[in-house]
Amino acid sequence: MPDGATVRTAMLEVADLQAFYGESHVLHGVNLEVRQGEVVTLLGRNGAGKTTTMRSIMGIVGKRTGAIRFQGRELIGMAPHRIPRLGIGYVPEERGIFASLNVEENLTLPPVVKDGGMTVQQIYELFPNLQGRGSTQGTRLSGGEQQMLAIARILRTGATMILLDEPTEGLAPVIIEQIGVAVRKLKQRGFTVLLVEQNFRFAATIADRHYMMEEGHVVDMIPNNQLAANMEKLHTYLGV
Repeated sequence: MPDGATVRTAMLEVADLQAFYGESHVLHGVNLEVRQGEVVTLLGRNGAGKTTTMRSIMGIVGKRTGAIRFQGRELIGMAPHRIPRLGIGYVPEERGIFASLNVEENLTLPPVVKDGGMTVQQIYELFPNLQGRGSTQGTRLSGGEQQMLAIARILRTGATMILLDEPTEGLAPVIIEQIGVAVRKLKQRGFTVLLVEQNFRFAATIADRHYMMEEGHVVDMIPNNQLAANMEKLHTYLGV
């Protein structure tokens, strides 16, 4: 488990990333980096290319050019099933909870691919809402509990970098706050997080930096401590 002080070296580097769905050119030269121990967000309107960037990193989008390096290893050309074994975990927006399985079965189904994954007990401490729900079927969980479970599954695998796609979408404010607490605790443990969000107010409570995306491009990068000085830009990019 990563712990203690973090070294601010680049864990993930994306350079001139082009991505295609069939003949549709979706990403146009995306450049970004995420340093070890950071929480970094991709912000933008629907259709800006945020999720496609995540899926490209994980190898789910097959047609890509450019470079995606994780701890110096090139991911483009690597078989998608090998990428999680490097220590990257992906929590998609749809969560993917197995309805026919209970909480503990959902938690223990994904294989542990690297040493250092969190134990089930550590996960229950991070997400108290799941404590005592081990025998509850996935379909009987609230949306917020399903989101917590989706994140929790990845933490067991030994991943050191977590990709979260819209983790607060459709959730009540109290649950959004709990997700934020959990992400901050993960950062304290030394995890690295790349987060897709439309709720920039939530992102501002947890992130170090924000990449702004429009129409498949990264158009700006704003440090979190400069958000207040860039509200006019945020309004342009996000309509807030």
